[in-house]
Amino acid sequence: MQGKGVVKFFAILLAAVCLYQLSFTWVAHKVENDAQAYAKGDSTKQRAYLDSIATQPVYPLLKHDYQYVKQRELALGLDLEGGMSVTMQITLNELVKKLANNNPDPDFNKALEAASVDLITSQTNYISLFVSEYEKIAPNGKLAAIFSTKDNQDHLKFNASNAEVETYLKGQAAVAVKQSYTILNTRIDKFGVANANIQLLKNTDRILIELPGVKEPERVRKLLSGTAKLEFFQTYDNTQVYQVLANINGLIAAKNKAAKASKTDTSKTAVAATAKTAATADSAKAKSALSLLSKVKKNAKDTTSLLGNKAAMADQYPLFSVLRPMMGQDQSGQGQLSRGPIVGRADVLDTAKINAYLRSPDIKATVPQSMKFLWSVKPYQNTKIFELYAIKLAGALNGPVLAGDVVNDAHGDVDQKGSPEVIMVMNSDGAEKWASVTAAAAADVNNKQSIAIVLDDNVYSAPVVENTISGGVSSISGNFTTEEATDLANVLKAGRLPAPAHIVAESVVGPSLGQAAIHAGLMSNLVGLLVVMIFMVAYYNRAGTVAVVAVLVNIFFLMGVLTSLGAVLTMPGVAGIVLTFGLSVDANVLIYERVREELALGKSLRIAINDGFKHALSSILDSNISTFLTGAILYAFGTGTIQGFAITLMIGIVTSLFCSLLISRLIFEYMLGKGWDIKFSNPWSSHTFKNANYGFVKNRFKFYIFSTAFILVGIGSMVTRGFNYGVDFVGGHTYVIRFTDKNVGVEDVRKIIDKNFGAGNEVKTFGSDISVTTKYMIDSPAPDADAQVRAAVIKALDSTPQTHITEANIVSQQKVAATIANGLKQSAALTVLFAIIVISAYIFIRFRKWQFSLGAMIATAHDALMVLSFFSIFKDVLPFSLDIDQSFIAAILTVIGYSINDTVVVFDRIREFLSLHHAKTDDPKVVINDAINNTLSRTIITALTVLMILLVLFIFGGDVIRGFSFALLIGVCFGTYSSICVATPVIIDFGKKDLR
Repeated sequence: MQGKGVVKFFAILLAAVCLYQLSFTWVAHKVENDAQAYAKGDSTKQRAYLDSIATQPVYPLLKHDYQYVKQRELALGLDLEGGMSVTMQITLNELVKKLANNNPDPDFNKALEAASVDLITSQTNYISLFVSEYEKIAPNGKLAAIFSTKDNQDHLKFNASNAEVETYLKGQAAVAVKQSYTILNTRIDKFGVANANIQLLKNTDRILIELPGVKEPERVRKLLSGTAKLEFFQTYDNTQVYQVLANINGLIAAKNKAAKASKTDTSKTAVAATAKTAATADSAKAKSALSLLSKVKKNAKDTTSLLGNKAAMADQYPLFSVLRPMMGQDQSGQGQLSRGPIVGRADVLDTAKINAYLRSPDIKATVPQSMKFLWSVKPYQNTKIFELYAIKLAGALNGPVLAGDVVNDAHGDVDQKGSPEVIMVMNSDGAEKWASVTAAAAADVNNKQSIAIVLDDNVYSAPVVENTISGGVSSISGNFTTEEATDLANVLKAGRLPAPAHIVAESVVGPSLGQAAIHAGLMSNLVGLLVVMIFMVAYYNRAGTVAVVAVLVNIFFLMGVLTSLGAVLTMPGVAGIVLTFGLSVDANVLIYERVREELALGKSLRIAINDGFKHALSSILDSNISTFLTGAILYAFGTGTIQGFAITLMIGIVTSLFCSLLISRLIFEYMLGKGWDIKFSNPWSSHTFKNANYGFVKNRFKFYIFSTAFILVGIGSMVTRGFNYGVDFVGGHTYVIRFTDKNVGVEDVRKIIDKNFGAGNEVKTFGSDISVTTKYMIDSPAPDADAQVRAAVIKALDSTPQTHITEANIVSQQKVAATIANGLKQSAALTVLFAIIVISAYIFIRFRKWQFSLGAMIATAHDALMVLSFFSIFKDVLPFSLDIDQSFIAAILTVIGYSINDTVVVFDRIREFLSLHHAKTDDPKVVINDAINNTLSRTIITALTVLMILLVLFIFGGDVIRGFSFALLIGVCFGTYSSICVATPVIIDFGKKDLR
């Protein structure tokens, strides 16, 4: 074996990296177990424990803190950990209306309505649909006449073509979607969810948000669905606010002192009265806080640390122990209050406590009505410390000095020094008001004021006004990066480009269902691995133990690489791991069968092993590359859990090749060097399928008839009976309900649901639970529509004692709007079609004959149709649901990948036999039939191994992926059948004499 040293070095390096990456998961789990033991079931106490050690070193030797470790552990998907997944649709019709100044033109408004209807069934973007509809309604209409308004005239001329208007609208739409993404991202950050994921979905106006561990879905819905509001506020100076904070601090200290002194329960009124009296007496103490804080500032090690000993200061200075006032030093080095709108800094963990202080009714009574406190949107200088701003409310309504809808445009730029800045342009009404506001802010030359830019009650920036700004064009400069300047420009357009986001799909998985999925996944993996180990050792003797070691190393490498890439492990991902077992075994089977052939020719053990690896290489590479292409297509076109399955499959293929071709070879070299007797079979398995001579080619027309008949019956069933579509393909609300009364049946629930929600509902078993799907209010624009549907389902089922449920009985829920459902159908069909074309093209490149490519194409289409036919024919026959959903599409594509894997191995042997037997006297049919029989052992052994693994997955994998694993189970059967009985006969019947 050449390059043995390099392989060893790389294997050791990869093992060390994987071990290091996986160690984060082990350390994180240890810390969380300690927290659980400390809290004794109190979730609030457990969270507080973990928060308290977030920045404390927990990793041995390297001293990484808990937060660093937590960010690098193996992330679990929502189906394993529990939580909430939400898809937000950005509504662009409001944006188009705004850009047209709500033009009353009837053709314009008809086109908007028609485009909104088209969007439900089309995957084309909204702007293109709108322009298309307008041109249908008004063939001679000019969009420029509608959109070339006074506010848009700098970007869009009055004589612009419809195509130019469309380009402009798409540009504005892209900015609006990006702006919505920024706003939603900020809201998620404020929600404080660990490992939250938010991503723009390519070529759509949708944003996917995943929130692991969330237990308050209604709060999430309100948080995400709220309309963004941009406002400009005047600010107070820190020197004006400090005394207010000192008074608040004194009042809190007095309340705490009174509460501790009280030995008996008293009313809240008495406590408040005592606190206020004590606050007056503590006035002098509050004023003395400045000198104390000055000393703390002077002795601080750095400007971002909070007050040193919070525990010691908490009694006397409860507010200042968590909120550090802004202080500097004068020329003599004495402490003094800093100037500006920032009045304090606090650690992110303390912001909730400070908010609770400031919202207390008796505290609010001491704060001037025109004063409001808001936090910065981002932490200070990449720390976890946020800044508190003092906002000055204006007017009779105590609001902003200017609303955000006066901003016409904003964009990033660079100033004369080359530093990033933001140029903001206001409309005429805003420019007039802005001149007045900035004049007042810049009036005092020695004390120029700031104007705060606020979105969603978060301060994005508070630039100092240097002088009066007339004309409506402002330059905002600061310590911006280019990216920060772009983000601020997008924020400033929030009023100008309204693009409300609403939930079109969501999935909520309760923690109990998540834990059950984890248990099922672990069990299926362990049992599947055990089955593989026993079979390989039983069939291949000592060589089988090498395959077992290679599989174990493969799984170790796979998990390590998944963790290092930050991949999220989902339940279909677990299925991908189990399938990786089969792929790993398949490569070993190919090698071992070749070695056995070489040994049968009388070669020595060392030469037979060397030739076995060499001759099997082509088949292994071709089969794995074709499966990898399937995974790549899945990843490119899929979303969510499908992508999780795809990335697991692709990484598994790479690690499987490394272990099967290199690690196992190293082990064999070691065993040969030690002089061990290596056997590749046991007595009972040594002659399995040897000298097989089945008439596959002769009976090909029988196979044609069977496949054609089954597919025709299936197509008839698809047309007349259809499928059991999952909610993500039909749209609706789905609830998985765990009834207290275990005798509740599907029919009991169906009668109640149909009575209350009409026809068209779906009720079915989901393991020991019952799944209910209804389209009730699915297209309702009401912001609380989801809550109404959930309440209606609970109320309906609560109408009988037997089906009585509460909120706690709903263990998971999912919502998919019709727009998403129709899009998924089209996407799924295109994905399958694209996969077949890509893999057929690869076969053509590798085998150089179109007959092989055609055979592969027909075989893969055959397998997809066979599985679809089976799911339609037997949809209401089997005791478990056969749903057509996203996971089913993943299964179909995996079946295609497996079928191609199998087919390529057979094709490879056919090519080899045709090159050896190409004389005129050699009948291609006989040669091909001999090739099929020659590789039959490998085909059957691999199929049996994969089927055993999938059977384990089907039995132990849980209800979440039972339909998925069953699709794989029957798909592998059809794939094995087609590689022998369909793909190969096609080569013969279309090849004629061209195969020699």
